[in-house]
Amino acid sequence: MVHQARGLSPEQRAAAELLLGRPLEEKESISVQAFEPAPVSEQRRREVSAELRRLFAEVDSNLRPATVDEVEEIFTEAMRSSRPGYRTHQ
Repeated sequence: MVHQARGLSPEQRAAAELLLGRPLEEKESISVQAFEPAPVSEQRRREVSAELRRLFAEVDSNLRPATVDEVEEIFTEAMRSSRPGYRTHQ
């Protein structure tokens, strides 16, 4: 079921904003889903974990050092793309 932000009660709006980590805009639509994750065997978890460790090691080996300003710029860009209206605390 899809709800319009403007139609939510104050309690519903507060709960949605808490889940999203940002304020809702009046024009937004909200849908919440709950589901159980697919069962994964312990062996498969270990395999995936090992694959991720290899991938992260490969990525790490190709990284170059970044300046504090570059890191801040990348972080801010990521936050703005995932949370419209994000403002830095400067």
